[in-house]
Amino acid sequence: MELVGVCKRYGRAEVLRGLSFRVDAGEAVALVGPNGAGKTTTLRILATLTRPTEGTARVCGWDVTRHADRVRRCVGMVTEQAGVYGRLSALETLHYFGALYGLDRREVQRRAEQLVSWLGMQEFCRSPAFTYSRGMRQRVQLARALLHDPSVLLLDEPTSGLDASTARVVREAVRSLARQGRCVVLATHSQEEAQQVCDRLLLLEGGVVRDELPSACVP
Repeated sequence: MELVGVCKRYGRAEVLRGLSFRVDAGEAVALVGPNGAGKTTTLRILATLTRPTEGTARVCGWDVTRHADRVRRCVGMVTEQAGVYGRLSALETLHYFGALYGLDRREVQRRAEQLVSWLGMQEFCRSPAFTYSRGMRQRVQLARALLHDPSVLLLDEPTSGLDASTARVVREAVRSLARQGRCVVLATHSQEEAQQVCDRLLLLEGGVVRDELPSACVP
């Protein structure tokens, strides 16, 4: 993915001011900064949930504005608020979104079983989501984001408010996904967490990259 001179304004408020950076396949990059730095807005532009006011952003070679449908096929996104349907179980949620993605039923079943096992959801995957803890809900959201086997994964504060065990599962998943060749972008206010997970850290302030740091993450 690549952003070149991306600006985003809401009225007179300028959230992004000429943001530019690139993330290659097999790389995990963290956007690190305080609230208001532009992290979430950047992810929303990459996910085609909002349009840039100026500049260009491409994901898997597709322009996020002109080819939004193509981009969405390439992207999985995990947000800070793990919204799930309370009456559906994890498995039912995955089958529902599999249908929305247009995936074959047998392929959805295979992928769902893999993800349930990989993310340690076996004990609760058949119970309705209103019985889930926040950590359980976040695992479901991560599984949902990965269901269609996206090339790009966008994560917005994915471990915020999670217990240590679930946070560790999410961090290990991020490292594994990058090693598999995916492009991963993680937004976080915690430089310490970013160092544990990502290859590079982009320090955002006022809607621009103020500095770039290498990471000490475990290979």
